[in-house]
Amino acid sequence: MRLRIHTPLEVVVDQADVRSVRAEDATGSFGILGGHEDFLTTLPVSVVSWTDVRGEPRYCAVRGGVLTVTDGEAVAVATREAVVGTDLERLHRDVLARLEAAREAERSERFESTQLHLAAIREITRHLRQARRRESP
Repeated sequence: MRLRIHTPLEVVVDQADVRSVRAEDATGSFGILGGHEDFLTTLPVSVVSWTDVRGEPRYCAVRGGVLTVTDGEAVAVATREAVVGTDLERLHRDVLARLEAAREAERSERFESTQLHLAAIREITRHLRQARRRESP
């Protein structure tokens, strides 16, 4: 199988001799072998792991994303950020914590932005109502 993990700015992993891939989605951990049915799922902040044909394990922490399997031979992960590493424990401890913190910061910023938009809409609505009252006889 071929595994590609990419961000908007770069291809982080492009390996053609992959025997198996492990990842997790909202339902839990799952594995992919050659010949897998076409598949599409979203990934949380997590570690995608794979073994090459020599049995060597590889790891990549991802900041969420979308995983697809195409024609049973192509696995692709599109993510905002990815960090490849050889030490699974370090990836879990350091990188996943940083990626999760970044994701939380984005959520907080989106919430604050939404609050500002709602406040602006309320203010516009209030002004429009006042203008209608002044125009009504």
